[in-house]
Amino acid sequence: MHDGSTKNNGKIMAHVAAFAFNPFQENTYIVYDETKECIIFDPGCYHEAERKQLDEFIASGELKPVRLINTHCHIDHVFGNRHVADKYGLKLEMHKGEIPVLQAVPMACQMYGIPGYDPSPEGEVWLEDGDVVTFGETKLEVLLTPGHSPASLSFFCREDGFLIAGDVLFQNSIGRTDLPGGDFDTLIRSIKEKLFPLGDDVKVYPGHGPATTIGYEKRHNGFLV
Repeated sequence: MHDGSTKNNGKIMAHVAAFAFNPFQENTYIVYDETKECIIFDPGCYHEAERKQLDEFIASGELKPVRLINTHCHIDHVFGNRHVADKYGLKLEMHKGEIPVLQAVPMACQMYGIPGYDPSPEGEVWLEDGDVVTFGETKLEVLLTPGHSPASLSFFCREDGFLIAGDVLFQNSIGRTDLPGGDFDTLIRSIKEKLFPLGDDVKVYPGHGPATTIGYEKRHNGFLV
């Protein structure tokens, strides 16, 4: 787990805590601010020890989870949906275009030989491009960024300059596009038209691997240069 903070005029405004979970080493994020309210993005906690780690972080910080959001619904991003929804009384929020992806998770578990998947609840709150997600004193702008999956969403905190990006953009790489609903040209267009205009200094928290920045990827990412 690592914890990043963003600063606005020297004052810490929002925190992003990251946890690498499950056999796919997926990044689960807890985003919180001074009010102690938080959003849990893409809970990938598969083993009981991982669920305990997530819960202990929330308890130790006296955080109050108020939203459960999937950037997209591939297998590695939804393992912990049921646990989080039940423990904290939250409804799953996602884009409607990800419904078929979520419904295919049990089949994906069989394909990868992963037993004991606790089925995710169905989505109940539908997020769209242009929506604004709020918690505490923080606002996140919703960006539709398909290509890796049919309706992947990214979440931009304009005030604090960071992006929860799912599997759209990685350090020196991009999301794979060979899964159902993926498309290379669509993904590149999402990155260049939706993410690049956010600004070079924006910190990107991806679904796998270390954080990066928009500017770094513009200059060094072989898929985008």
